[in-house]
Amino acid sequence: MSLDEATVGLLRRLAPQLLGTLVRRHGDFTRAEDAVQEALVAAVERWPRDGVPEHPSAWLHTVAARRYVDQVRTETARTHRERAMLDATPRDALVAPPPDAEPHRDDLLELFLLCCHPALPPPAQLALTLRAVGGLTTAEVAAAFLVSEKTMGQRISRAKQRLRDAEARFELPPQEEQGRRLAVVRQVLYLMFNEGYSASNGPDLRRAELTQQALRLTRRLRDRLPHDGETAGLLALMLLTESRAATRVGPDGELVPLAEQDRSRWDRVAIESGRALVTQSLAASPPGPYQVQAAIAAVHAEAPRAQDTDWPQVLALYQLLDRLAPNPVATLSRAVALGMVHGPAAGLALLAEVDSGLLAGHHRLHAVRAHLLESAGDRAAAVVAWRMAASLAGNDPERRHLLSQAAAAGDLNHNQV
Repeated sequence: MSLDEATVGLLRRLAPQLLGTLVRRHGDFTRAEDAVQEALVAAVERWPRDGVPEHPSAWLHTVAARRYVDQVRTETARTHRERAMLDATPRDALVAPPPDAEPHRDDLLELFLLCCHPALPPPAQLALTLRAVGGLTTAEVAAAFLVSEKTMGQRISRAKQRLRDAEARFELPPQEEQGRRLAVVRQVLYLMFNEGYSASNGPDLRRAELTQQALRLTRRLRDRLPHDGETAGLLALMLLTESRAATRVGPDGELVPLAEQDRSRWDRVAIESGRALVTQSLAASPPGPYQVQAAIAAVHAEAPRAQDTDWPQVLALYQLLDRLAPNPVATLSRAVALGMVHGPAAGLALLAEVDSGLLAGHHRLHAVRAHLLESAGDRAAAVVAWRMAASLAGNDPERRHLLSQAAAAGDLNHNQV
């Protein structure tokens, strides 16, 4: 037996709260994160058999607190220092408190900023936060970074050890340091949302529980930082992107590309909320990468039909984004916009800039190339590119869509002979 989607979503919501409580109480992120992971494993093993407890948060808290105590006692015994440590540690610090012993606190910001500690290099900050706060598995984090699961597991273990060595404290850092850490926090939420919106692997195109988790955490972060323009921009981007979720998958589970989606079914409430957020944030602060991406999403949302899209405006925004935060993934989208405005040859020329970079073996690079080649009339080359993209795609609906594109381009090519 396995947990249903609602229960999985519940565990994802409760895990960061539980981690924050343990770290605040004990001050040891490494042991606390391990204890939370063990509690989640216990829930996955026992809840399908015994049922979800009446108070799931209290159940998890009790199990995690006991696991934490077990870790401390085991480690101290192993190093022959158990008696000294127990004598020096208040007894109630090694006992699981009642679930209502402490008033509820929102530890999200402190937990995010702890994971983004300057003792860690930026990639390790991202990886640790995605794993500990975002709830992604090591494999999912590895896919987001385009590295192997083994490499990512080692990176996360080293990050936790560095936090311990640095004696990182669970508190808000000095004001001058918060901005740097917040940039990583936003990127974590962005990557979490992207993994949910387009799963890196598996039978489904999207994982709704991850996008909802990212949206929930971003809303909470904006509540803590109501005047931060980039946090507002990130929330706007998520809302505008998620507004199309119901139309991305057809009745048979097939992927429906943006140009073919039924725009009358887009979530207008989410669109208006996202547009208002990005408009307000751009008026109040200089543009940042997330605000610009949200503005691009708003341009797509404003077009009643795909052919009504203001592609020159989209291209101008991507050019601004490239100046603010050069990124190979954004370059792929800029190549599409460039092809729409100046012709597919211009888009193909831009792709040459990322051919040998991180995206060299990524399916989206080949998919964009296939689209541009087909637009240029070179359908034979497009078929090869579509098939290459399909061979590299991680999730099944994307793979099927790319193969169908290859078949369609091949039929057109055959009919022309």
